[in-house]
Amino acid sequence: MKKINIITTLAVLSGLVLTAQNKDTRSADKHFNQLEFVEAAKAYEKLVEKGLADTYVYGQLAESYYNVFNTQKAETYYYKALENNPSPDSEMVYKYAQMLKANGKYELSNVSMARFASMRPSDHRAMAFNENPNYIPKILERGKKFRVENVSFNSEYSDFGGTLLGDKLYFTSARNLTRANYGWNEEPFLDIYTVTKNSEGGYNEPVAMNKEINTQYHEGLVSFSPDGKTMYFSRESFFEKEFVKDSLSKNKLGTIHLYKATQLGNKWDNVEALNISKSYSVKNPSVSKDGKTLYFASDIPGGYGMFDIYKAEIHEDGTIGSPENLGPKINTEGQEMFPFMGDDGTLYFSSNGHLGLGGLDVFFTKEIDGRWANVRNVGLPVNSNADDFAFRIDDSKGEGFVSSNRQGGVGSDDIYRIIKLEPLCDVLVTSTVMDINTGLPISGATVSLFDDQGNKIVTKETNEEGIAEFIVECDKDTELEVVSDGYESKIITLKGTHEKELNVAISLDPIDTIIAAGKVELNPIYFDFDKSNITSQAAFELDKLVQIMNKYPEMVIDVTAHTDSRGSDAYNLGLSDRRAKTTVQYVISKGISSNRISGAGKGEAEPKVNCGNNCTEAEHQQNRRSDFVIVSGGPGTN
Repeated sequence: MKKINIITTLAVLSGLVLTAQNKDTRSADKHFNQLEFVEAAKAYEKLVEKGLADTYVYGQLAESYYNVFNTQKAETYYYKALENNPSPDSEMVYKYAQMLKANGKYELSNVSMARFASMRPSDHRAMAFNENPNYIPKILERGKKFRVENVSFNSEYSDFGGTLLGDKLYFTSARNLTRANYGWNEEPFLDIYTVTKNSEGGYNEPVAMNKEINTQYHEGLVSFSPDGKTMYFSRESFFEKEFVKDSLSKNKLGTIHLYKATQLGNKWDNVEALNISKSYSVKNPSVSKDGKTLYFASDIPGGYGMFDIYKAEIHEDGTIGSPENLGPKINTEGQEMFPFMGDDGTLYFSSNGHLGLGGLDVFFTKEIDGRWANVRNVGLPVNSNADDFAFRIDDSKGEGFVSSNRQGGVGSDDIYRIIKLEPLCDVLVTSTVMDINTGLPISGATVSLFDDQGNKIVTKETNEEGIAEFIVECDKDTELEVVSDGYESKIITLKGTHEKELNVAISLDPIDTIIAAGKVELNPIYFDFDKSNITSQAAFELDKLVQIMNKYPEMVIDVTAHTDSRGSDAYNLGLSDRRAKTTVQYVISKGISSNRISGAGKGEAEPKVNCGNNCTEAEHQQNRRSDFVIVSGGPGTN
């Protein structure tokens, strides 16, 4: 009986809270329904402060901020509205994805888009996403520069590597079934093989290297001196007291070391260990083009993670200098392995510590003036959501190899041929911002770089000389958005180029130039068909209006919004009115007093292009516009 009374009491209290909450939301809902999103947000925020917020309130807050393009707060409240909502509105999920993307959170945006796509699989937005879910520009676009294809000599066992010397390709494989199995993966121990191309463009049968190279234990990747007479390779060793027993598999776990061998006729011999370390693993050798530096991976103590990338000098007598860690720009708390130094000085390596697509990904960087440039993902299709490693490429031929355990292969690890479709290159963009009238530099201007998908990549301020510098990919269109107090904002489009440097002069007009004939002349603010929410393009233009109204604190603006001729007269009048009021709400959200701006819709009554029922899409768009009339308080008025 007591238990029943408790449950009944809780039910009554719950109903009282719901009733009170409905009562409290009436004022906020009224503002929202009247498109007064700034006041609506304030009212809903008060409910949050009182502890009366629920999924509905958070959703309304998100929608309020979405409509005035406050992306940060919209993201925050969409998250709260969706957090414990088992049956969310799919459109809300989509909007949340867009706000995440607008805030540069591409990975989280992908998660939300995937959720949206599962809810609305037939929606064209969902279908477009499903066709290309990895839309992150920095990864996806680089991948378009390569083609990847499986090679014919892969086996059902592990095959990886791919280093060319003359007409022979050297790789590592577990295909030798006469060898003992290795307990880690129950495949035979690894040997080094060679394969040559036949006259038909295919490959001959792979041949295992001689017994001086292949032992009873693992042999790994190879690299060669520039003259091709010295081979460096990895080999697993079991030194006394240096191996341990895995308590589960009972396998001896040895350490991996680097060796070198000399070419004697048709075979390799004179094998000797390099003087780097016997106590810790050293593997994955790669010799620089000039033959003076050896790059490798090691778990030597003092590194940044499990395995790090190191380099060491190759002395004239063949001995190896002290290992030098390549530092935290390259090495992380995870695994960095399989370094490869390209002929053009680009360092490629695999890592699971840098941002990638899954497992080990191939990354690249370059040393410039003694410092490593930012590490970047090579992208699809070289990388996948599996492990991708042992990247090698011949820069002169534009061909190479990568190994992967991705789906669709023949064995556990497979070798893939890489064909470079276009070069990976960077352009240094130097933007100089100046006053159009005086030619003097403008310091402190905000310059934002956007990629060709409209994503904001980075924002910088100009220095005393009015300069802000950026590194962009060649052959990719980008945009610079320039904003400075007292000047009209400007967007500059940069076309892709193979030039190493690009100087861009950006002249800004004083903000007063947007005032003409009793109006504030903005670039056309176009709404999407049948929509009234503020877009990023509209926000950019309306910020100019906010700036001029801040300069002239007595200025009063009347906004008139217009539609195209599609739809009934009554519907278009309502739609234009919603657009006008949303525009007003955006300006108010930026701190302009509500008594200084008002707006109303004109529907289709005053078209800019009088094309009747035969308008093109471009003409329809011109008719979907907003005008900003100065009622009072402008320059030269009383």
